[in-house]
Amino acid sequence: MSRIRTPLLLCVALLTSASALAGGVPELRVGPITVSGIYSLTFNLRIASTLPAGTTIICRARIVPGQGEFDLRNQPLPAIPLGMTTGLASLTGSTATCAEEIPFSWTVLNARGGVVLSYEIDALSNSGSIPLLVKSSGLQNVGAAFPAPGGRASLSFNLTF
Repeated sequence: MSRIRTPLLLCVALLTSASALAGGVPELRVGPITVSGIYSLTFNLRIASTLPAGTTIICRARIVPGQGEFDLRNQPLPAIPLGMTTGLASLTGSTATCAEEIPFSWTVLNARGGVVLSYEIDALSNSGSIPLLVKSSGLQNVGAAFPAPGGRASLSFNLTF
Protein backbone atom coordinates (compact mmCIF):
# COMPACT_ATOMS: atom_id res chain seq x y z
CA MET A 1 0.00 0.00 0.00
CA SER A 2 2.77 2.47 0.83
CA ARG A 3 4.45 1.72 -2.52
CA ILE A 4 1.36 2.92 -4.39
CA ARG A 5 0.77 5.94 -2.14
CA THR A 6 4.25 7.47 -2.66
CA PRO A 7 4.17 7.55 -6.47
CA LEU A 8 0.56 8.75 -6.41
CA LEU A 9 1.45 11.64 -4.09
CA LEU A 10 4.48 12.44 -6.23
CA CYS A 11 2.31 12.53 -9.38
CA VAL A 12 -0.21 14.86 -7.71
CA ALA A 13 2.59 17.19 -6.55
CA LEU A 14 4.20 17.26 -10.00
CA LEU A 15 0.89 17.94 -11.75
CA THR A 16 0.06 20.72 -9.30
CA SER A 17 3.41 22.48 -9.77
CA ALA A 18 3.33 22.01 -13.57
CA SER A 19 -0.16 23.49 -13.85
CA ALA A 20 0.81 26.42 -11.61
CA LEU A 21 3.85 27.20 -13.77
CA ALA A 22 1.83 26.88 -16.97
CA GLY A 23 -0.69 29.32 -15.48
CA GLY A 24 1.94 32.04 -15.14
CA VAL A 25 2.66 31.74 -11.41
CA PRO A 26 6.48 31.82 -11.37
CA GLU A 27 6.69 32.55 -7.63
CA LEU A 28 5.98 28.89 -6.85
CA ARG A 29 9.40 27.90 -8.22
CA VAL A 30 12.20 27.43 -5.76
CA GLY A 31 15.44 29.38 -6.26
CA PRO A 32 16.38 32.24 -8.59
CA ILE A 33 14.23 32.70 -11.69
CA THR A 34 14.44 34.91 -14.76
CA VAL A 35 11.68 37.44 -15.30
CA SER A 36 11.39 39.42 -18.50
CA GLY A 37 8.97 41.59 -20.38
CA ILE A 38 8.14 45.17 -21.20
CA TYR A 39 6.44 47.89 -19.20
CA SER A 40 4.50 50.27 -21.48
CA LEU A 41 4.01 53.55 -19.67
CA THR A 42 1.66 56.34 -20.75
CA PHE A 43 1.62 59.70 -19.02
CA ASN A 44 -1.48 61.75 -19.89
CA LEU A 45 -0.84 65.32 -18.78
CA ARG A 46 -3.45 68.04 -18.39
CA ILE A 47 -1.57 71.34 -18.44
CA ALA A 48 -3.23 73.48 -15.77
CA SER A 49 -0.93 76.50 -16.03
CA THR A 50 0.53 78.51 -18.88
CA LEU A 51 3.94 77.31 -19.96
CA PRO A 52 6.38 79.62 -21.77
CA ALA A 53 6.60 79.24 -25.54
CA GLY A 54 9.16 76.64 -26.56
CA THR A 55 8.76 74.61 -23.34
CA THR A 56 9.95 71.02 -23.59
CA ILE A 57 8.30 68.37 -21.41
CA ILE A 58 10.60 65.49 -20.45
CA CYS A 59 9.31 62.23 -18.97
CA ARG A 60 11.62 59.90 -17.03
CA ALA A 61 10.76 56.57 -15.49
CA ARG A 62 12.66 53.74 -13.84
CA ILE A 63 11.84 50.32 -12.46
CA VAL A 64 13.69 48.10 -10.00
CA PRO A 65 12.70 44.73 -8.53
CA GLY A 66 10.45 45.12 -5.51
CA GLN A 67 11.15 43.93 -1.96
CA GLY A 68 14.87 43.43 -2.61
CA GLU A 69 14.12 40.22 -4.51
CA PHE A 70 17.10 40.32 -6.85
CA ASP A 71 20.03 37.96 -7.19
CA LEU A 72 23.47 39.56 -7.30
CA ARG A 73 25.42 36.32 -7.79
CA ASN A 74 25.72 36.71 -11.58
CA GLN A 75 26.01 40.50 -11.64
CA PRO A 76 28.84 42.88 -10.83
CA LEU A 77 28.54 44.41 -7.37
CA PRO A 78 26.91 46.68 -6.37
CA ALA A 79 24.61 46.32 -9.42
CA ILE A 80 20.90 46.46 -8.82
CA PRO A 81 18.74 45.48 -11.79
CA LEU A 82 17.31 48.67 -13.22
CA GLY A 83 15.21 49.64 -16.21
CA MET A 84 15.10 53.30 -17.28
CA THR A 85 13.63 55.45 -20.01
CA THR A 86 13.57 59.14 -20.92
CA GLY A 87 11.35 60.70 -23.55
CA LEU A 88 9.67 63.86 -24.74
CA ALA A 89 5.95 64.52 -24.43
CA SER A 90 3.93 65.49 -27.47
CA LEU A 91 2.04 68.70 -26.61
CA THR A 92 -1.41 69.44 -28.07
CA GLY A 93 -3.09 72.54 -26.66
CA SER A 94 -3.56 72.06 -22.93
CA THR A 95 -2.71 68.35 -22.94
CA ALA A 96 0.45 66.36 -23.44
CA THR A 97 1.13 62.66 -23.79
CA CYS A 98 4.35 60.84 -23.12
CA ALA A 99 4.54 57.15 -24.03
CA GLU A 100 7.61 55.13 -23.06
CA GLU A 101 8.64 51.48 -22.87
CA ILE A 102 11.01 49.82 -20.44
CA PRO A 103 12.16 46.34 -21.47
CA PHE A 104 13.73 44.19 -18.74
CA SER A 105 15.21 40.77 -18.13
CA TRP A 106 16.42 40.01 -14.62
CA THR A 107 17.26 37.13 -12.34
CA VAL A 108 15.28 37.48 -9.12
CA LEU A 109 14.80 35.28 -6.08
CA ASN A 110 11.04 35.10 -6.72
CA ALA A 111 8.42 37.05 -8.65
CA ARG A 112 6.17 37.96 -5.71
CA GLY A 113 7.81 41.36 -5.19
CA GLY A 114 7.06 42.66 -8.68
CA VAL A 115 8.67 46.01 -9.45
CA VAL A 116 8.83 49.45 -7.93
CA LEU A 117 8.28 52.27 -10.41
CA SER A 118 9.34 55.90 -10.02
CA TYR A 119 8.72 58.69 -12.50
CA GLU A 120 9.44 62.38 -12.99
CA ILE A 121 7.91 64.86 -15.42
CA ASP A 122 9.84 68.11 -16.01
CA ALA A 123 8.96 71.17 -18.06
CA LEU A 124 12.03 73.03 -19.32
CA SER A 125 11.89 76.47 -20.88
CA ASN A 126 14.26 76.89 -23.80
CA SER A 127 13.69 80.65 -24.11
CA GLY A 128 17.09 81.59 -22.62
CA SER A 129 20.62 80.42 -23.26
CA ILE A 130 20.36 77.85 -20.44
CA PRO A 131 17.27 75.63 -20.11
CA LEU A 132 15.26 76.62 -17.04
CA LEU A 133 13.12 74.20 -15.01
CA VAL A 134 9.63 75.68 -15.09
CA LYS A 135 7.68 72.88 -13.43
CA SER A 136 8.34 69.40 -12.09
CA SER A 137 6.17 66.54 -10.86
CA GLY A 138 7.00 63.00 -9.80
CA LEU A 139 6.06 59.97 -7.83
CA GLN A 140 8.28 57.41 -6.14
CA ASN A 141 7.74 53.77 -5.18
CA VAL A 142 4.67 52.74 -7.16
CA GLY A 143 4.30 48.96 -6.92
CA ALA A 144 3.40 46.87 -9.98
CA ALA A 145 3.28 43.13 -10.64
CA PHE A 146 5.52 41.46 -13.20
CA PRO A 147 3.81 40.82 -16.55
CA ALA A 148 3.40 37.25 -17.79
CA PRO A 149 6.82 35.84 -18.79
CA GLY A 150 8.00 37.74 -21.87
CA GLY A 151 4.77 39.75 -21.87
CA ARG A 152 3.78 43.37 -21.63
CA ALA A 153 2.30 45.32 -18.73
CA SER A 154 0.61 48.62 -19.56
CA LEU A 155 0.49 51.35 -16.93
CA SER A 156 -1.27 54.68 -17.47
CA PHE A 157 -1.01 57.80 -15.33
CA ASN A 158 -3.39 60.76 -15.63
CA LEU A 159 -1.69 63.83 -14.17
CA THR A 160 -2.51 67.50 -13.78
CA PHE A 161 0.63 69.41 -14.53
